[in-house]
Amino acid sequence: MKRLLYVVFLVSMLFLYNSCRKDFEFSPSTGSLQFSKDTIYLDTVFSNIGSSTYNFKVYNRSDNDIIIPTVKLGLGDASAYRLNVDGMAGKTFENVEILAKDSLYIFVETTVDIANHTNLTDYLYTDQIEFDTNSNQQKVELVTLVKDAIFIYPNRDNTTKVVETLTLNIGGESIETDIQGRELLPAELTFTNEKPYVIYGFAATPSGETITINPGARLHFHENSGLLITEGSSIKIQGGLSTDQEAMENQVILEGDRLEPDFSETPGQWNSIWLLDGSVNNEIHYTTIKNATVGVLADGNPNESIDKLTITNSQIYNSSAFGILGRNTSINGENVVINNSGQSSFAGTIGGKYNFTHSTIANYWDNGFRQYPAVLLNNFIVDTDNNTVLTDLTEANFNNCIIYGNDNPEILLDEIEDATVSFNFKFTNCLIRFEDNNNNFTGANYDLNDTNHYEGNLFNQSPDFKNTSLNEMMIGDKSAAINQGNSIFSNQVPFDILNINRTSSPDLGAYQHVTFP
Repeated sequence: MKRLLYVVFLVSMLFLYNSCRKDFEFSPSTGSLQFSKDTIYLDTVFSNIGSSTYNFKVYNRSDNDIIIPTVKLGLGDASAYRLNVDGMAGKTFENVEILAKDSLYIFVETTVDIANHTNLTDYLYTDQIEFDTNSNQQKVELVTLVKDAIFIYPNRDNTTKVVETLTLNIGGESIETDIQGRELLPAELTFTNEKPYVIYGFAATPSGETITINPGARLHFHENSGLLITEGSSIKIQGGLSTDQEAMENQVILEGDRLEPDFSETPGQWNSIWLLDGSVNNEIHYTTIKNATVGVLADGNPNESIDKLTITNSQIYNSSAFGILGRNTSINGENVVINNSGQSSFAGTIGGKYNFTHSTIANYWDNGFRQYPAVLLNNFIVDTDNNTVLTDLTEANFNNCIIYGNDNPEILLDEIEDATVSFNFKFTNCLIRFEDNNNNFTGANYDLNDTNHYEGNLFNQSPDFKNTSLNEMMIGDKSAAINQGNSIFSNQVPFDILNINRTSSPDLGAYQHVTFP
């Protein structure tokens, strides 16, 4: 009996539904669709590299349910664009329905091979999405700037699909690593400004060779990629002088391979310029390094007669870990600007030798908590067996610098005291953020009146940066750094990073002050 009642109930419900249901009646589109965008700019992509996915909405503002006879790309199947309309992928769609007062999403992406398309004008690839035909036809334009590029990527085994990893010569011994990448070929050792470069994996120098990067070159790195300078090898980044802060056409730029505006300041998109222990005579001039994990990682060779790395007139921004990380190495920097680092902007660790003159080492990281200040120095490492190994901090000199940020204090001198090792440092004529209101930093290293370590410095006064969130680290006419430089150091570095003479009245940091508009 219960089963019979259940069947009767189901039949009754179906009858009630069918009696109340009114079939949708769709009318043909009359050309009155509205769009959230009339032109879709897919920003800039490299040839043969897929774009991000973009979307827009199609609105039916009328009181009628409508049907669009056709939605298609103007170039049809030959188009390099791809569509997804209401969950369906393709290039041509028929009888697309939209309810009254409703809308639908359309998603667009592209992959363009410049060599296969004759309709490119100045690398500008265009098409349009056509809705309906004849007098009712409406269009949404599609525009993509396509860059031709030189691609460098590791080899892949065609059978196993395993990507090649690097074997490095370390101390005369060949060491296999799990680092994806390959050695550069002889013809690849010079990077020019003719086309941008896109690098997958680590591009490594062959032993004893030098990578030369010419003025105006642009290098773009995929995720977990970078440059690896091996034992006995060198890198020479020779950006050219430019006084135009906005254009700086002759500088070298190293950044990620995502060219959309949303990624222009995103940290951690690629790995690093890694100077391995045993690499020598490395130079970086007039260069911008941005959006890496570690802008420059330098290992070893602390006592060489020529510094492991010389870096001048260069900027390092948006590093998810460190701007420059030195590990028992030697670095000389002039007119260096570092900002926005997830840990420290400059870290000289495991001892070493470091000298920075007229540099702006700041950290206004706002993407979360950071553990370390703008400048970190230490003289030890804890090895894998939990043993502490001490090393000499032979020297760490900061002259006519600005060391500042949005944390406090912005210097940390992390010394393990031992009579067998040295810990030598000095800040001379620097503007430093250091307030120890709770007396957390004690001991001789933090005696700010000790002229062996601190001389002629200013503390906790405004540097008056132009815009730290945009990495505009020029100082304004209200800066405490104005005219505070020691002429001994300004004569060594007579021009600022924009080639403005500073010898008569040197300001601190990499820039002479300006009056902001």
